Amino acid sequence: MFEGYKLSVRRMIEPESAFGEMKSNWSFRRFLLRGLPKVSLEVGWLSLAHNLVKWVTMNQKARIVGVK
Repeated sequence: MFEGYKLSVRRMIEPESAFGEMKSNWSFRRFLLRGLPKVSLEVGWLSLAHNLVKWVTMNQKARIVGVK
């Protein structure tokens, strides 16, 4: 396969899980604030929270594996 095609397919898939999790697991359906700067800030906070949850989960899994 072409290398560019592989990258474009990967780019299409990666963000979907984060937004899907925010919508389904966190019940995030609409922005609370209005205006592009405020919405950008809200997306930033959501992304930060998502990444922190992923980081904590990975550390907990690593700690469990390390204990055994």
